[in-house]
Amino acid sequence: MSTDTVTAQPATASDAAPERRGYWSLWKAVPRQLGFLILTMPIAIIGLVLVSTVFFTGLGTIALVFGVFLVVAALYMSRGFGVLELVRLRWAGRPAIAQPVWNRGGREEGFWRALFAPFVDGHYWLYFLHTLVINPIVSVVTWSLTIAWVSAALGGTTGWIWHRYLPENDREFWLHDVVLDFLFPGNSFAIDPRVGESAFEFVVGLIFLATLPFVFLGLTALHSVIARGVLGAWRSEALELEVSRLAASRGAAVQAEDTSLRRLERDIHDGPQQRLVRLQMDLASIERAIERDPDAARELLGEAREQARETLDELRALSRGFAPPILQDRGLAAALESLGARSVVPVTVEIGLPADAVPPVLPGSIERNVYFVAAELLTNAVKHADATGIRLRASLRDTGPTGWWIDLWVTDNGVGGATLAPGHGLAGLEERVRGLDGILVVDSPVGGPTSIGAHIPFVPVTAPTGGPSVE
Repeated sequence: MSTDTVTAQPATASDAAPERRGYWSLWKAVPRQLGFLILTMPIAIIGLVLVSTVFFTGLGTIALVFGVFLVVAALYMSRGFGVLELVRLRWAGRPAIAQPVWNRGGREEGFWRALFAPFVDGHYWLYFLHTLVINPIVSVVTWSLTIAWVSAALGGTTGWIWHRYLPENDREFWLHDVVLDFLFPGNSFAIDPRVGESAFEFVVGLIFLATLPFVFLGLTALHSVIARGVLGAWRSEALELEVSRLAASRGAAVQAEDTSLRRLERDIHDGPQQRLVRLQMDLASIERAIERDPDAARELLGEAREQARETLDELRALSRGFAPPILQDRGLAAALESLGARSVVPVTVEIGLPADAVPPVLPGSIERNVYFVAAELLTNAVKHADATGIRLRASLRDTGPTGWWIDLWVTDNGVGGATLAPGHGLAGLEERVRGLDGILVVDSPVGGPTSIGAHIPFVPVTAPTGGPSVE
């Protein structure tokens, strides 16, 4: 049986290794760095004038009500100039700097909160300090060095062209003579002054031109370091966001488990429990009829045996949501193959692993959740997809810095149209995967085919002797 091939793959989260930059590649960034450095001081002066005017006017009228609004406006203006600095640095080729979370905890929701938020948020005052003091001082230095370096490089390398048009006016001081006398005391070189001066300036211009990329790189790096320390987000904020994300993930996992337990309770109540009640009644009838009507008792025994068999089948089907014995005894690969074999729709099971790596042992919790996700996806495909073929594929992926991931894909050739709408089965499944810090990918156009991928990270455990692993 052939089914549609899964072609969609999730984007890896690993970061590309930094590329080594040669000398000539540094010149590619020179135009952008020059544009950044040339505009730095004008922007800094404009920011200084505007922010200081508004801020100190507000301080002077703080006794009046509108003075408070002017101070707040100055802080918001500082924020704008700081964000502009971060954008310009990114445009100049510097690594992106994470901005602070301005509306943390709903701090800027509503007029009055937005009005007083800058007074309690330290980032606003750091941006104010950067706009009013730091950036104007640093920009004067870097802008002056930029102008000096560009002028020396261009003037020195092109001086031999336009020196001939300058009047000499009985010039007695030649810089190349001073350098030669310093390097070669008592020399008697007979060099035409204009030619010697042009040659000396050309050499100096070449030196400035050759070092231009390094100077520009250093000056933009200086601005980037200052911006990262003053304008960037604090490490504590990143930790706070990570704690919030983990709390949300944990809550989603708990909610998914609660939903699964409630569904199991409902299924047991509606299925096996009703059959067990019927079986109890049949056994009571058999007990009353076994002496007075043996034939009727035998008939009731046959019905009771059928009820017991159907109850056992339902309990086995319900237990697939938990860790079955085959998963505990033979590992995830065998359990997934067993899932495919029990499906009423033909399933092609593919267990793929890297050929050049020893597969790590999956933690038991990851195995159980992957098994549950696979069982749920196969059940959805059988019930709702109207498919004639299903493909189940599981593989491991080593992403390097981000560790190991297990990728589970279920593809069917059914009618498609599957979504992650709230209240549907896939939404609960997405909560379970997200609770494991994973990603659920759904590609199901109307008309099919449907490809659903669950990608879950994990930390490998030490393989016990003879223990199961994904094969």
